[in-house]
Amino acid sequence: MKRFDCMKILAARLKDELVILSLGGSVDEWYNAAPHMREASLFQQQLGCVTPEAFGLAVGLPHRRIVSLDTDGGMMFNLGILATLGNEQPKNLFVVVWDNECYLSIGGPPTHTATGRVDIAAIGQGCGVEQSYTARTLEEFEAHCAAGLASDAPYLVVAKVQGTVQPDIKRKHSDGREDKYIFVRHVEATENIVIMGPSEHN
Repeated sequence: MKRFDCMKILAARLKDELVILSLGGSVDEWYNAAPHMREASLFQQQLGCVTPEAFGLAVGLPHRRIVSLDTDGGMMFNLGILATLGNEQPKNLFVVVWDNECYLSIGGPPTHTATGRVDIAAIGQGCGVEQSYTARTLEEFEAHCAAGLASDAPYLVVAKVQGTVQPDIKRKHSDGREDKYIFVRHVEATENIVIMGPSEHN
């Protein structure tokens, strides 16, 4: 199945959630699949930091659903986050791992999941994230989206997707710094809080 098709399915279910997603081709795909979530999505630049950052948001905003759109390479880079989720049991965190079995953004060398012996969902279950699953069809993925967005415990779905990027899609024009401010201002407005106040002049 295609990641872009999965994204469209997920996007149709999102309204006021906050989304953290990984670098690479998934950024432009999400920008096109979920235009209504543009301000509510933060495009994370560092490998291995997507789900940890989403977990931080989930802890800081326990009343709000947080969605992590991670990758197989990113998750394998920081498997300790699964142990953290298993221990802390955030009730508002839904984690999707796009598993295309390769590092697509750097030319496509295989990740550990390409061997067929490494199972991220099984690792999640072993870490105490009991609701950890693998989806191989769009129907399975849609069912897990419905369940994950309604769950009162951490929920992980590993989506087995093709190692390609959707062709002929609009590129995202903002950079990481602009993305940060767009996201922070959205959180401030929707939570009625101040995160980054005005700079002080001495």
